[in-house]
Amino acid sequence: MTRDSTTPAGPGSADCSGSFLGPVDLTGLDGLFSTPEKDLALRVRGFVDEHIRPNIADWYDRAVFPAEVIPELGRLGVLGMHLDGYGCAGRSAVEYGLAAQELEAGDSGLRTFVSVQGSLAMSAIHKHGSEEQKNQWLPAMAVGEAIGCFGLTEPTAGSDPASMLTRAKREPNGDWVLSGTKRWIGLANLADVAIIWAQTADHGTGRGVRGFVVPTGTPGFRTEVISQKLSMRASVQCEIHLEEVRLPADAILPADSAVGLKGPFACLNEARYGIIWGVMGAARDSFNAVLDYSATRMQFGAPLAGLQLTQAKLADMAVAINKGYLLAHQIGRVKDGILPGVLTPAMISTGKLDNCRVAIGIARDARQMLGGNGITLDHSPLRHANNLESVRTYEGSDEVHQLTIGRALTGLGAFTAG
Repeated sequence: MTRDSTTPAGPGSADCSGSFLGPVDLTGLDGLFSTPEKDLALRVRGFVDEHIRPNIADWYDRAVFPAEVIPELGRLGVLGMHLDGYGCAGRSAVEYGLAAQELEAGDSGLRTFVSVQGSLAMSAIHKHGSEEQKNQWLPAMAVGEAIGCFGLTEPTAGSDPASMLTRAKREPNGDWVLSGTKRWIGLANLADVAIIWAQTADHGTGRGVRGFVVPTGTPGFRTEVISQKLSMRASVQCEIHLEEVRLPADAILPADSAVGLKGPFACLNEARYGIIWGVMGAARDSFNAVLDYSATRMQFGAPLAGLQLTQAKLADMAVAINKGYLLAHQIGRVKDGILPGVLTPAMISTGKLDNCRVAIGIARDARQMLGGNGITLDHSPLRHANNLESVRTYEGSDEVHQLTIGRALTGLGAFTAG
């Protein structure tokens, strides 16, 4: 059991540091956040403590996604929480980030569900949809009565979505007919609605990519769960098979902002932003797990916590986590317009690239410090490390973010082989 397993009774943590982030807070991170922001984080932590921690080892072991928690997440107000109107909570980017890190402290699969629902599917409708589409789907999605998924990635088009093979053909009567395959699509087998991105023209350039709102009960829409995963086992990812899926003319996302790859990329940046915070929750939980373990595990007549090597590793972990939170906070305040500057793709890529690297390194180091006990689900670090292999890959691999940052630094795009 880790320090996060008891919900603090007051505005701060039960830990002697006085910070709601617990003993890892070496640099006064607590002071960066308002009381309402910290209260929200602690409320989400309480949900995780009650509903997720007691069950996550079993769900992960059996590769079960706990769909029964979806209504609870709706009541918690975290589904599309950063969106305004249509039944959404309208919370700030920093509040969303704090919620994300508490959810991922429980498990990456839980934060991934909230991200797919809110930052991808709901954001696509909110940013690019018609009023009819928004009113039809967003209120139900905000309370968890309807589930959404986001179909962009394909078996042969991951980092290069412009090469997608899914096609949307316009019929003489105005209908659209979609054909193709999507892969690694979270929640697809549970979803009521899918946002599907398809080529309509200019094949291979990305300029003809458009998004479609596809009720999953539409004939020709079929899902296949991807099994035998070594990561994200308490989550669900699927292939979507689109076999001549016929849609009415108004199924297309009509906004000019949805034309071309800028449409899905705007949603991906929302999801990437949540990851910047989320992975810090996994890192903090891994740190807390090994900090508690080292205080009670005796070796050579002394607790591990009293050994120099242990303290050196704990110090490095804590410093890295503090830097990660500072990076997330900076980007979040810029996103909210509290700090000066413009939120750029390079800024998002900087946070996603480095915080994922930091988090997976901390989870791996924590597992090593737990010794043989660390390979069991009695302890969270290896589960976090395995999950973070997926988080580090999706919404842009390290290489994609390095090239995004490189383009910002040099003014030259280097995404093609040439």
